[in-house]
Amino acid sequence: MRRIVLYIFLLSFLFSCQSTKKVLPSQKHLIADKAMVVSAHPRASDVGVKIMKRGGNAVDAMVATNFALAVVYPRAGNIGGGGFMVIRLPDGKAKALDFREMAPGKARKDLYLDEEGNVIPGLSTAGGLSIGVPGTVAGLHAAWKKYGRIKNWNILLQPAIKLAKKGFAISKSEARRLNKYQKDFIKYNPGNKVFIKDRWKEGDILKQPELAKTLEIIANRGPEGFYEGEVARAIVKKVKETGGIMELSDLLNYKSKFRLPIIVYYKDYKIISMPPPSSGGIALGQLLHITENYPIEEWGFHSYKTTHLMVEAEKRVYADRAKYLGDSDFYPVPVDKLLDRDYLKDKMADFNFESATPSDYIIPGGFELQKESFETTHISIIDKNGMAVSCTTTLNSNYGSKVIVDGYGFFLNNEMDDFSAKPGVPNQFGLIGSEANSIAPYKRMLSSMTPTIVEKNNAPFMVLGTPGGSTIITSVYQVILNAIDFDMNMYDAVQAKRFHHQFLPDVIMYEKDAFTPEVFNKLQQAGHQFKQVRALGYVKAILVRDDKLEGSGDERNPDDDVSGY
Repeated sequence: MRRIVLYIFLLSFLFSCQSTKKVLPSQKHLIADKAMVVSAHPRASDVGVKIMKRGGNAVDAMVATNFALAVVYPRAGNIGGGGFMVIRLPDGKAKALDFREMAPGKARKDLYLDEEGNVIPGLSTAGGLSIGVPGTVAGLHAAWKKYGRIKNWNILLQPAIKLAKKGFAISKSEARRLNKYQKDFIKYNPGNKVFIKDRWKEGDILKQPELAKTLEIIANRGPEGFYEGEVARAIVKKVKETGGIMELSDLLNYKSKFRLPIIVYYKDYKIISMPPPSSGGIALGQLLHITENYPIEEWGFHSYKTTHLMVEAEKRVYADRAKYLGDSDFYPVPVDKLLDRDYLKDKMADFNFESATPSDYIIPGGFELQKESFETTHISIIDKNGMAVSCTTTLNSNYGSKVIVDGYGFFLNNEMDDFSAKPGVPNQFGLIGSEANSIAPYKRMLSSMTPTIVEKNNAPFMVLGTPGGSTIITSVYQVILNAIDFDMNMYDAVQAKRFHHQFLPDVIMYEKDAFTPEVFNKLQQAGHQFKQVRALGYVKAILVRDDKLEGSGDERNPDDDVSGY
C-alpha cells in the first residue's frame, strides 16, 4: 500500500514539474455555473480561476491573471505598460480605474519634430523616447487594495513568479512573434539573452529569471518596489541609455486614478464603459445612441441597410474622436455634448440610405488619427457573487518599445506614439486637428481601449473588451449588437465577421466573407470604398443567460482562452 501511495505521489510530482513543459491548449468556448475568466492565454486564465476557487473575487483574479500575462504573453501582457479597468460590484455600483501611462515631466509638444517642424520617423515608436511612465503595477495594486478580498497581496503574484522561474512552453503564435523581432531585441538590449535565440519554435521553454526577481520585489514591497528603489533606478537608466527623458521623479509621482465611468442606455440595457483619456466609452455610447433610432433587428445582420447605417455612424463618431477627445485632466472634453441624443441626431441629419457620405464632407480637411497596435490584451471576469471586471492593458506595439530593463527582465511600452506628434496646426479651414491629444508633461495619451460591462434588469449581462487599436471600439460595438439585436450566443457573437470605418482613411475595412456579394455590390454602388484585412479585434467576452455563464475567446487569436467552474 505504501508503495502505491509513493508511486501516486511521484506521478503527481512529475506531472506538476512537467505541466509547464507542454503547450497548454486554448479553449474558445465554455459554459460555467459560477465564475469565469477569458484572457489572451490559457495559463493566465487558469491562474485567475484558481484564485477565485481559493476565495478570491473578480478583482483578485484580475490582478493575478494580469501578472501571469506579463510572463506568458510578453508581447502585450506587461508590468511596463498601462491600461483601463471597469468594475461592477455585486451591489451594482460601477467604478472605472485609469492606469494609463503618462508623459514624462520633460516631455514637450514638439518632442518628435525636427527644426522645420516635421515629424522625425521612428522616435515615438521605438527606443527610450517612445516610453511613457508605466501604470500597470500602480493600477493593479489600487484595484486590489480597494476591492480585493484576498488579504495578502503576495499571494496574487506567486503563480506569475512560478511561471517566470520554471518557464513554460511557448505557443506557435508567440514563437512567430519572438522570431520576427529578434533584430529589435538585439539593437536595444545587446546584453540580454532571455528573448534572443537563433530560431524560436512551438514548445520551446521560455524562462525569465530576471522577471521573476522583479515580480518578487513587487510581491514583497507592493508598488513601491516598482516605482522606487532598484527597479525604478534601472528603468530610468535604461530609458536614458536608449535616448529617453524619464526621471525618477516621474515614477515616484505616478498615480492611478478612479474616474466616473461612462454610462449610457441602449434599449433595455445599461452600458458601463471607460471615460477619457480613453475614447472608448464615449465613442461606443455615441454609436449605440445613433443605432437605437433604427430597427436593425428587422433589417438583419450585415444587411445593406444595417451595414450602411453603422458605417455612416462610425464615420461621424470617429470624426468627433479626432477633434474632441484627449486627457480630460488637461483638455475640456465635452462629454455631455458628445453623448447628447439631440446632438447625435443632428450629426446624422444628412445621412442618406442611398449614398455614402464622404469623410471630407463630415469635417472638411484632415485629421491624423493616432493608432494603437493590435498587441493590446484584455481580460473579462465574473465571479460567483456577480462581481464583474473588464480590464484592457497594453504595451502599444508588439513588445512595446522593444526596450528591456536590464537585470529586471520586462519590456517597456511605446505609448508616447499615441499622442499627436504634430498637434495644433490649423488646416486650410482653420480647424485644429488634435490639440486635445497634444503632448504635455504628465499628460495621459488618448486611447481606444474600451473595457465594457453591460447590465440587463440590474444584473450583469455581458463583460467584454478587445485589443485592436482604433478597431477596438467598433469590435465591441458589433459584439454588443450581435448579442442584443441579433440574439446570438456569446460564441457566435464573438466569431461573427466584422467591419470597421474610422473616418480616415475613408474606407470600410472588412474581414473576408463579412458581406454577401449582393450587399458588397450595393455598398460599392452607394459610393463606399473597401479594404480587406485579416482580422478586426480579438474579443474576449462573457454572457450571462439563464443563470449560466457563457464565455468565448476569439478564434482570430490562437492563444485566446476561457476558463471557469
